[in-house]
Amino acid sequence: MSSVSVGRVLRRGVCAGAVGALVVAGLGNGAAFAADVAQSDQLWIQAPYEQTVTVAPDGGAAQYRSLALGLYHDNQNFTVTDGRLTVDASGLAGVAEVAWPGNCTPNDAGTVAVCDTGDVPTRYSAQVQLKVRAAAGASVGAQGAIEYSAEATGGPDGTLVAPQGSAETFVTVGSGPDLGVSAPQDVTGVETGTSLTVPFSVTNTGNETAHGFSVKMWATYGLDVVTRYPQCTYTGPDDSGQYTPMTYVTCSFDTDVAPGATVELPEPLRLAVTDHALYERFDYEVQPGGGATDLDGSDNNRTWRIDADNTADFAVRGTEVSGAAGDTVTAGFRFVNRGPAWVGNVSSGDPVAVIDYYLPEGTTAVSVPDTCRNAWTSGDDPAIGHYACTLPMWAKPDLKVGFPFQLRIDRVVADATGRVVARPDYGTSFAFDPNSRNNSAKVVVNPTA
Repeated sequence: MSSVSVGRVLRRGVCAGAVGALVVAGLGNGAAFAADVAQSDQLWIQAPYEQTVTVAPDGGAAQYRSLALGLYHDNQNFTVTDGRLTVDASGLAGVAEVAWPGNCTPNDAGTVAVCDTGDVPTRYSAQVQLKVRAAAGASVGAQGAIEYSAEATGGPDGTLVAPQGSAETFVTVGSGPDLGVSAPQDVTGVETGTSLTVPFSVTNTGNETAHGFSVKMWATYGLDVVTRYPQCTYTGPDDSGQYTPMTYVTCSFDTDVAPGATVELPEPLRLAVTDHALYERFDYEVQPGGGATDLDGSDNNRTWRIDADNTADFAVRGTEVSGAAGDTVTAGFRFVNRGPAWVGNVSSGDPVAVIDYYLPEGTTAVSVPDTCRNAWTSGDDPAIGHYACTLPMWAKPDLKVGFPFQLRIDRVVADATGRVVARPDYGTSFAFDPNSRNNSAKVVVNPTA
């Protein structure tokens, strides 16, 4: 489900990887491709666009920071091996220095290395772990750049090459606190009615003390924040239907976090998994207090995904109306979430459901709800109108939404039957729905019985 609180979006790599993953998911095993259609593939470099290193103390060496790098490609129908990532750190002269891992072979100057990444996946994973630290004598604000190039064996032509200039990392010397929160492990199959402890600790990897810290938290509708700290304010969830139903928490703690120290919250942070939980997420973010700027925001935000063992019964209900030729009748339908769970596409923002309405024969829509659009395609019967209606990105239990179409009866057809079908925005069925039979209904104009 989609981020409520996110850090800096990388200029390259992550977005391309997400798009690539979607494309690959639709490719399957390649059977759908016609024999005469050439397939393509592309190699990509994943590297952070920015990296801050702490200034070296007087007379001492600076602290190393990790820099995770990797290669990935787009098309899972190809096997791609022997990845070779060239890392050019010559642009860091006088600013920072690199410690090369065992899978990198540097040149004599130690500024450029070819790193063996092995087999190349279609989803990014860190295959090279550099260590970078500020050079002795480099002042705060000094900046240099690492450039990359890469190639691998495989793809439609036997060799894949990453686009030139597609990745670089700007390394800046800084000073200050650098707070980060521990990364949680996503959980699935959680029973409703149970409680969970958030793995929440704050570590300062900077070179200055954080004098206090602030915390923000967001919990989706199926989670209750049980632990209440006097240092926090709690709002939500919103029940008006105007906003996504979430609980928002803002906190300010006066605990100092020294360089290298890890601190916990005053007591464990507990969440309750409610009876209406399904696809949940808990987001949290930490920032240093006292107006200080965090050196590296990449580990300040975390998302914990919690999937409950629950169901939601989506159903649609049709109607029956009668009229003479030339009459306009209300011949719509209704959607209802019978629960017990809510469903929310909080991460993607996609509609929680799309409802296709194929009009009864002999009718024309003269008034259409605002959330519906003409969806006629070349595969439809040209004599039958087809509309697609969308719901919001979430549906609470007992949500009822009516779609009051106004239809003109152009000609009277006995038992003219329209079809209403609820489906996901992507795909054909709801994985959480225990009763697919009521995902469709009929709208009948001039029933005979």
